[in-house]
Amino acid sequence: MTVQHLRNVQQAVPFRPFTVHMADGRSFLVRHPDFLSIAPAGRTVIVYGDGEDFQILDVMLMTGIETSSAPAPRS
Repeated sequence: MTVQHLRNVQQAVPFRPFTVHMADGRSFLVRHPDFLSIAPAGRTVIVYGDGEDFQILDVMLMTGIETSSAPAPRS
């Protein structure tokens, strides 16, 4: 997994929600492009969840990205 893979999915038009899978078995849903923040160096990302919840993730520990088949609803 590379940070460029994340950027491509985050910037896709139309945006489709996606799930980031980690090496330890955890998964994180990215519901909107604004819910993913990539550090300038590209080694870590922040995935925002519901409310004020967030996770700081190491890109090197990501094993895959699973995209939804439907575009995100417009807000």
